[in-house]
Amino acid sequence: MPRRMSFTRSRSPHPRTFDNATNATHPSSGASSFPQRHKLLSVAHTLLPATISGSLSLPRLGTWTFCMDTRYMGESLLLIGSLAFFNKKLSVDTHDIIDSSMSAEMYILLIVATLYIIRAHTLLPHTTAAAPTASECRRTASPRTEAREIRRSGSQLSPTIKPRFSFIWMSVPKNYRHSPNDGVLTGLLLPPMIALALLYSALRQVHSPTSDPNLLPPHWLIEAPSVLHNPRSPDSAIDALIQSRRGLVDYSTMCSFILLAQVCSSWIIETRYRGRPSVPEGERGSVPRSEMRRTWLYLLFTFGMTMLAITVRYLFALAEIPIWRNISYLDIGIGSLFYQLCLYSALRLAHGGFTLGELALVCFGGLSLATELLGLTRARIWPKTAPFIETYRLPTPLLIFQIALIAGSFITGFLLSPLLALSRHIAQRPVRRLRLPQEKQRHLRALAAGFYIGTIIIVVGLIGSWTWWNLGRRNPWLWTILWLLEGRKKWSRPMLLAYWGLLGSISVAGWNRQLSRSRRYRHRNTSGGTQDNVIVPFAANSNQKPQTEISSSAPTTLGLTFPNLANLPNLSNGSQVATELLDAADKHVPTLGINARRKFFHALAVVMFLPGVAVDPAFTHLSFSAAFALFIFAEYVRYFAIYPFGAAVHLFMNEFLEQKDSGTAILSHFYLLTGCAGPLWLEEPSQLLQYTGILALGIGDALASIIGKRVGRHRWSSTSSKTLEGSAAFVLSLVGCAWLLRLFGLTEEFSTLRYSIVVTLSCALEALSDQNDNLTLPLYMWSLLVAVDV
Repeated sequence: MPRRMSFTRSRSPHPRTFDNATNATHPSSGASSFPQRHKLLSVAHTLLPATISGSLSLPRLGTWTFCMDTRYMGESLLLIGSLAFFNKKLSVDTHDIIDSSMSAEMYILLIVATLYIIRAHTLLPHTTAAAPTASECRRTASPRTEAREIRRSGSQLSPTIKPRFSFIWMSVPKNYRHSPNDGVLTGLLLPPMIALALLYSALRQVHSPTSDPNLLPPHWLIEAPSVLHNPRSPDSAIDALIQSRRGLVDYSTMCSFILLAQVCSSWIIETRYRGRPSVPEGERGSVPRSEMRRTWLYLLFTFGMTMLAITVRYLFALAEIPIWRNISYLDIGIGSLFYQLCLYSALRLAHGGFTLGELALVCFGGLSLATELLGLTRARIWPKTAPFIETYRLPTPLLIFQIALIAGSFITGFLLSPLLALSRHIAQRPVRRLRLPQEKQRHLRALAAGFYIGTIIIVVGLIGSWTWWNLGRRNPWLWTILWLLEGRKKWSRPMLLAYWGLLGSISVAGWNRQLSRSRRYRHRNTSGGTQDNVIVPFAANSNQKPQTEISSSAPTTLGLTFPNLANLPNLSNGSQVATELLDAADKHVPTLGINARRKFFHALAVVMFLPGVAVDPAFTHLSFSAAFALFIFAEYVRYFAIYPFGAAVHLFMNEFLEQKDSGTAILSHFYLLTGCAGPLWLEEPSQLLQYTGILALGIGDALASIIGKRVGRHRWSSTSSKTLEGSAAFVLSLVGCAWLLRLFGLTEEFSTLRYSIVVTLSCALEALSDQNDNLTLPLYMWSLLVAVDV
C-alpha cells in the first residue's frame, strides 16, 4: 500500500505520486493523481534546433567554442532588439527634448549585456577543461540530475542547455526556482524598457493637441493630480511627470548595472572555488554554509556597491558626463540600498520561488513604489523646497491609496514579523519537540489574535494617518465611501462591487466543493491491478475501523455495479445510505487537471475585470490595489499558518500548484493579478493598452495553452513544450478580441498591422522564455505597444 505524504507548511509542495517498484517519489506533471483524459499527440516537427554551437580556431590563441540554447538565444535577441529599437525611436522622435546621455546609458547597457551573454556561453582557449561537444552542451537545467529534471517537467523532452547560471551575491542554486533559463536579460533589460515606455508616453502627451490638461486618461473619474506651487516647481503637472520619469529611467539603468555587478562578482569569486571538492548539491563553493555569515557578507557587499555607485556618479559629474544626472546622490544611495536589500530579502523569504529575472523585475517594481512613497512624503514635509512631487504616475488619490494598500501591507508584515515568524515556527515543529505540547493550540490562537489586533492598529493608526495627511487632511474612510457613489451613476460602482463579490464567492465556493470531493475520492495507482481504488468515508461516530482502500463492487438488480456498495457501514437510516451511494458515485464526476484549473482563473479574470475597465477604469484601478493587498494578507495567513485559516488556505492553494510554484511562497496569483492590472496601473491614456494584460493572459495565454495541448503537433524546439498551433491561437485571438472591442466602441482606432506585429513578437517571447509569462508578457507587450504608437 502506498505511503501517505506528511503535510508541512515549510514549502508549497508539488503534487507527487509514488512508485511502488522503486519506493521513490517522483514529481508529477500537475494532475498526475487523476486519470489521464487526453492522449498526448505525437510531435512531428520542431521549428528550431535545440542548440546552436560553433567554434573558431585562431592562430596562437587556440579554439573558442560557443554553445547556446536556441530558445535562450531567441529570447535574448527579442529583448535586446526591442530595447535598441525603443531607444532609437525615443531619440529620433524626441530629439529636441530628451538628452543624449539617456540614450548613451541604454546603448552601454545593451553592449555590456550582450558581452555578458556571449561570455557566459563561450569556452575560452586557456580554460583547462576540454571544449564541449554538442552533446556535452546539453546539461541539466538545474543543479539536480538530468533524469529528475525530465520527470519534473512531465515530458520526455531533451534536457536543455545549462549555461553558467547567474546568481546574486551570496546566493546558491537552491535559492532559485528550477528553470532552464536564469532570465538575467529579463532582469537587466525589461525594467529600462518599461521606464522608457513611461517616459515616451508622457512626452507624447505634451505634443498631443487632444490631451487632457489634467493629464487624466479619458473617462477616468478621479480628482486632478496634485501640483506644488513654489518657485522651484515646474510650470505644469506634465513637466513634473516628465522629470520624475527621467529619474525612473536612471534608476532602471542603475539597478541593471548593480545586478550585473553582483552577478559578475559572484561569478568571479566562484572561479576560485571551482575545483573545491565535496560541495553539497544546490550549494556553491564560494558561499559559506552559515546563514549568518552569508547575511553579513551580503550587507558588506551592498554598502560597498552603494558607495561605488555614488563614486561613479561623482566622477561622471567631474568629467561633465551626464550619466544618472536626473537622480541625486541621496537618491542613488537610498535606491541602491533598498534595491539590493530587496533582492536578498525576497530571495530568502520566497525560497525557490523566483528566477533571477523575475526577482530583479519584482524588486525594481518594489523600488519604484518605495520611491513614490518617499516622493509623496517629501512633498508633504517640505512643500516649499521640494522641486516637484516625484512620482512616476499622476499624484492622484488613486496613487495615494495604492501606496497605502500595497506598501502598507508589506510594512504591516515587517512590523509584525516577530509574531508571524513565531507562529510559523510553532506550526512547523512536531508536538513531541515542543516544551509544552499541550499548549500548542493556545499559543497559536494567542499569536493569531496578536496579528489581527496589530494589523488593525497599524492600518487604522499608521497607514490611515499617512493617507489622511496626503489626502489634504481628509478622512480616507469617508472619502472612500463618498467616492464609491461618484461613478457615472450612483449605483454603478456598488453594482461592480456586487458583481465582483458574487463571481468571486461562487468561484471559491465551487472550487472548494470540487476540490473537497476530488480529494475524498482521489484515484490511486497500485502496482497490481487496474481497478479504481477510492477512499470510503466513514461516519465520525462509527466504531468501525476505517479501511483506507477498497476495490470490491456489488451488483444490483439492474446489472450495474457500484464500487464499495458491499462495504458500506451499517447505517441507522436510509437517507444516510443514499448519501453514501451518492458520495460513492461522486468519484466518477470529471475532475479538471492542474492546467485546466489554472486557466479557469485566467478566464475568470476576463469575465471579472473586462467590464470594470470598460465601465469605470479609475475604480477598477483602486480595486486592483485592494485585491493585491488582500492577496498579501492571505499569503501571510497561509505561509505563517495563522489560526484559524492558515491550513484551509494552504490546502486550497495547494490544488493549483505547478512546477513554477516550487517555492515556499505561492506567487502565481500575484503574477496573474499584476499582469492584468499592470497596464491599468501604468495609466497610459490609450484605452486599447489598458486591456493589454486582460487580453494577453485571460484570452491569449489561456487559448494558446488549450489549443497547444489538444491539437499542437509542431513544437518551437525539442527543448520546449510550446507549440506553433498554440502560438497561432494566441495571435489570432488577441487581434480578434481587439477588433471586437473596437466594434463595440470600447477602444479608439488603432493600426491593425502594428498591433499584430507587437502581438506576434510578444507571442514569440512567451514561447521562448522560461520566465513566468503572467508577469513578463503583459509588461513587454504594453511597452512595445507604447513604442510603436499603435
